[in-house]
Amino acid sequence: MPTNLKPKSTTSAIILTSTGSTDDVASSVPFGIYTGSVNFISGASLQVAYVYKKLGGDVVDIELTPANVYSAYEEAVLEYSYIVNLHQGKNALGDSIGDVTGTFNHKGEQIGRIRPTGSNLRVPRFQANYAQRVGDGLISQTGYGGTKAIYSGSFKPNTDQQDYDLQYIINSASVNGVDDKGSAVSFSGSVDGKRIFVTKVYYKTPRAMWRFFGYYGGINVVGNLNTYGQFSDDSTFELIPTWQNKMQSIMYEDSIWTRTSHFSYELRNNKLRLYPTPQSFGGGLDRLWFNFYIKEDSTADIAGYDDGTLGVNNINTLPYENIPYKNINSMGKQWIRKYALALCKEMLGQIRGKFTTIPIPGESVTLNHSELLAQAKAEQDELKTKLNELLASTEYKELVKYDAEKADATAKTFAFSPIPIFVG
Repeated sequence: MPTNLKPKSTTSAIILTSTGSTDDVASSVPFGIYTGSVNFISGASLQVAYVYKKLGGDVVDIELTPANVYSAYEEAVLEYSYIVNLHQGKNALGDSIGDVTGTFNHKGEQIGRIRPTGSNLRVPRFQANYAQRVGDGLISQTGYGGTKAIYSGSFKPNTDQQDYDLQYIINSASVNGVDDKGSAVSFSGSVDGKRIFVTKVYYKTPRAMWRFFGYYGGINVVGNLNTYGQFSDDSTFELIPTWQNKMQSIMYEDSIWTRTSHFSYELRNNKLRLYPTPQSFGGGLDRLWFNFYIKEDSTADIAGYDDGTLGVNNINTLPYENIPYKNINSMGKQWIRKYALALCKEMLGQIRGKFTTIPIPGESVTLNHSELLAQAKAEQDELKTKLNELLASTEYKELVKYDAEKADATAKTFAFSPIPIFVG
């Protein structure tokens, strides 16, 4: 006996309407990141009509709700912001290394406003921060500072003692807070067993003895010929370049520190050996001095030096918020519409996939969920690929190349232009 089907309704309970409602957008999106923007509310509402027409809602029912479309629209805006922020982060990271970062909530919004709003919308100042940090690291190895504090220490050499352990001397002063004279040291508590790197060893004597100029001392000064007091009677003057004067002064200073020195030294593993072995001291030579820096971890905090170890270290810590909806231009808005449509196709495919076929009296209907899912994935991939390719072609380094090419082309164009002949 045939069954008499009498459905309560012949209309699907879930059918996408032809238009959306601005009143329902804020309560329908999962994150609510852009619900404070009237323009976003309007754009999400209008997306319903776009999806309805593109998926043929006036021909066949679409098993989506307007809330599904609003959600897809929000996701599309966030995806656009994500891709563009990655692009700008790559552009700006080199100049932002070590900058102050920020604290963000689950929406990607800054908490406390440590940094100015919209850092991801600003052009970075080109400071070559990363290159500067590499340079600072190299300078540190030479003992001129960089990212490390350069300290000085001293000790009193003993008669007949040739070897001195500078690591022990400095570590003891760091622990005690004072040197062997009882004077406070600036590196108190900083060593704590860490290795020190000695960059210079020297001693001090009265400088007036070193720079006594005799009548025929053979050392003359090339000045501006205005002050007689600069010259001795046997001075001769030559026209020489300034760089030669500079080299002479450097050699003279080097001679003071090296050739006129009474000692030489050898340094191995912070063990200092003096040559010759000290016997007696005079002329003010009561202490030997040395400069050093302390080996620190690359991320250690160094008191008195703000080297940005707690700042931006990669794209993850850049102070970038979601791009405000109002700052996305017409090109970005169209990308968002298309991407939101692809997301709606994906949702529709997932929904229809739960029911491969729908039985009807005397027949069955096969749904196109597999085609919808394939199309949705392909469209999403294509949109993201094209956007990434476009952004990659507009990175700052690519723009510089493009400007160079334009300059070369312009120069070639003018090379064929006739040059007027001036007739006097």
